[in-house]
Parts: sequence; structure tokens; C-alpha cells
Amino acid sequence: MNTTHATTGQQHPIGLYLKIWGLLFVLSAMSYMVDYFHVQGYLRWGLIIVFMLLKAGLIVAVFMHMAWERMALVYAILLPPLCLLVLVGLMAAEADHTFLARLAFFR
Repeated sequence: MNTTHATTGQQHPIGLYLKIWGLLFVLSAMSYMVDYFHVQGYLRWGLIIVFMLLKAGLIVAVFMHMAWERMALVYAILLPPLCLLVLVGLMAAEADHTFLARLAFFR
């Protein structure tokens, strides 16, 4: 039985995974520090979202092997959620405008 074909897949050094794991640990600690130091307001939510996106990006890029995929596959996976986020942002802006217009005209 020849098992060389089954084990010749793409492999990455374990050091890469350990470095990414360490970086994820540091980003999680920084996210925890935002609450520990009682950061409030938009800065708090901005920092939490930035740390969350950085961690998600590292996980997708390295552990899901997206960093080594073709660009077409990356666009096919990442572009639809990005478009949805843009549309949600546009809907939030429109909802704010509609709410303010109703306040102005229906008092």
C-alpha cells in the first residue's frame, strides 16, 4: 500500500501556526484590556470591532488557508459579506434620514 500520495498535500510549518496563535492571544488580551481600563463610548466599540476584525482576518487567512488560495476564490468568499455590510450601512443611513424626516414633519 502506497501512502505517499495521501500525505503529499500542502503543509505549512508549525511555527507559522504558533505565531498566529500567539498573535490571536495578544489581540484577545488587548480586547480584554479595553474593558479592564473602562474605555467608554465610540472608542470602546471601535477598538473592539478592530480587534475582532483582525482576529477574524487572521483565522480566515491562515487557519482556513485563504492566504494561499486563488484570488477568484477569495473574492467569491469575501466579496458577498462585504457587499452586505455596505448595504446594511446604507440602510442604517436611510433609516436615520427617515426617522429625522418623520420627526420634522409629524410633530
